[in-house]
Amino acid sequence: MDSIWLEYGWALLILIGLEGLLSADNALVLAVIAKHLPEDEKKRAISYGILMAFVFRFGALFAISFIANVWQIQAIGAAYLLYLGLKHVIQAKFGKENEKIQEDVEEEAKGKGFWPTVGKIAIADLAFAIDSILAAVALALGLPDSPLGDFGGMDGGQFIVVVLGGIAGLILIKYAATWFVQLLDQRPALETTAYAIVAWVGVKLAVITLAHNDIGVLDHDFPHSTVWTIIFYGVLVGIALIGWFAPAKSKKNETSL
Repeated sequence: MDSIWLEYGWALLILIGLEGLLSADNALVLAVIAKHLPEDEKKRAISYGILMAFVFRFGALFAISFIANVWQIQAIGAAYLLYLGLKHVIQAKFGKENEKIQEDVEEEAKGKGFWPTVGKIAIADLAFAIDSILAAVALALGLPDSPLGDFGGMDGGQFIVVVLGGIAGLILIKYAATWFVQLLDQRPALETTAYAIVAWVGVKLAVITLAHNDIGVLDHDFPHSTVWTIIFYGVLVGIALIGWFAPAKSKKNETSL
């Protein structure tokens, strides 16, 4: 029993770390949306927008708990996470699409009043929530069943991991994003690393889908096996270590490009 809770705790720590890295990118976009407002209104707009998104996000969490084990939903989620992760990794390697997106967001936000800006922040954070909730569900579904019973279509322990991950995402966007932004300044490869991990989590969800009773390509117990658990966490730790120790481009090199 202790080993089950150890695996749950490990998965939750990974999810919080991933949420933290992704929240830095999300917080930058929210700051850009509110940039045109006076300083006092800017902080209130971000707070109100996140509060609205908090309500929307919990609605999405409860809805997904009832459909998380539907293999079609799993397949769509796996494909989306793979697309999202690989798209950002490829863009980081070959382009500067993120800068263009932020410029477009800033241009679109100009001239908007306080409440339209709050609404835009809430919608933007809800979009971010789709990414984080899918990643959380993919991690949680690979965990062994807990003794907490079921909630909707999910194991109770797995659902708690997803909920805590969602709460962590909002808290990190509101309070800890500045620290993660500074960390990304020091180790810029971590942003690409975060999306590489998102893609790898998409692979995990694909494995869960292929092992679904209605698909049967993989053995039903394979996603919970010791072999797959070692492979998954081994690759995940490897990706994280590569991102952490990857050398940053010097400013000198950047200016000469």
